[in-house]
Amino acid sequence: MKKIEAIIRTSKFEEIHQCIAGLGVKFFTFYEVKGMGMEHPKPQTYRGVAYEPAYIPRTKIEIVTADEHVDEIIQCILSQGRTGEVGDGKIFVYEALSAYRIRNNDTGEIAL
Repeated sequence: MKKIEAIIRTSKFEEIHQCIAGLGVKFFTFYEVKGMGMEHPKPQTYRGVAYEPAYIPRTKIEIVTADEHVDEIIQCILSQGRTGEVGDGKIFVYEALSAYRIRNNDTGEIAL
């Protein structure tokens, strides 16, 4: 099993979600996050006062899946999340040693 973490543009979340759902992924977690990287935040105005935010809002997706589905999920994220501009995001893949379903003690890929 593998764990895929992707930090993406929030504006691309729905497109990526639809593509991943089309692959049959039944469960994933997502978070609204902030970060910094090569893209610089654009100045904004709040109540008439201009300021430059220190961090850029993004969405983080976490998916644990069987090894054979990793490549197609990554291709979904790459194809639907790409704008070609700095700040499109990153994908990380980790080894997931085990999984447990709390409700009925299923383990391994069955627990996914």
